[in-house]
Amino acid sequence: MNRSSSIGVGHQNPKASLASRPAPQVFVLVLNWNNWKDTNECLTSLQGLNYANRTVIVLDNGSTDGSVQRIREKHPEVEVMELGENFGFAKGNNAGIRAALDRGAEYVWVLNNDTTVDASALRAMVEKAESDLKIGAVGSAIYSMTERERLQVWGGGHVNFLLGRSRHFTLPVSNGKLQFITGASLFLRRRALEELGLLDEGFFMYWEDADYCFRLRRAGWRLAVASSSRVWHKEQGSIGKKSALLDTYFNRSAMRFFARNAALPFLSIWTGVSLRIAKRALRGDWKKVRALWTGTTRAQIARSSGASRWRS
Repeated sequence: MNRSSSIGVGHQNPKASLASRPAPQVFVLVLNWNNWKDTNECLTSLQGLNYANRTVIVLDNGSTDGSVQRIREKHPEVEVMELGENFGFAKGNNAGIRAALDRGAEYVWVLNNDTTVDASALRAMVEKAESDLKIGAVGSAIYSMTERERLQVWGGGHVNFLLGRSRHFTLPVSNGKLQFITGASLFLRRRALEELGLLDEGFFMYWEDADYCFRLRRAGWRLAVASSSRVWHKEQGSIGKKSALLDTYFNRSAMRFFARNAALPFLSIWTGVSLRIAKRALRGDWKKVRALWTGTTRAQIARSSGASRWRS
């Protein structure tokens, strides 16, 4: 696709843009896996959005807890796409993104199911994206669900390649400092998706948002935060913050990310792995140490058997 035609030039006034043409069509994607309670709370909050041209789709990742029935009973107005099995974050959301693009979406909002949103959350992101056609992804000001005035994430964060880790911004920063937008609230432009393709399905869970945003930035797209887009987030709603499985997924995905994006992958990967293992060992959390090591060895095997795919 021609770069100038896919991005456009210059800046726009968001109010003028939204007033001068019909409001862009937005598809809101909410991924669910065995967590209908959080999903229903999220969907209830979405009903209050002050942006009308939206379609909400729940993507069910093969839930076995009766989620599909309970969601349809509580929210019959919402479309539920049954994926049949647990495909993880990237592949599950990609199914929804493909459907949204096929149905004419101009923007896609990937939203965690363990969130609730302010009434202006979506309109603020549309206005931010419409203000500059070079913006490929927009994030929200994400607050803690339990401490509602505590900022949890300002849109996204940055990656430390020397230490092999990422950190979220917990205070407002300029858009230029953003290296990625968190997948908890990730608003994507159609033209960027058409140019770059979808999320990398080699990530089952974690780091796929950072990887996609690094691809966006390399292609010349910008990232931004809509400060008036307020979202409240429980964090680790599907698996649980203390789960060792979280560490396994996190470590495998971190290795994939650094293999694809670091100038010196070996340094980033093994420094990050060592620091994470040491931190848990000092706490005496040997279950998580084993989980980290399992994630590391499995990822290393995958790299060895298909190294070119990791870097493509």
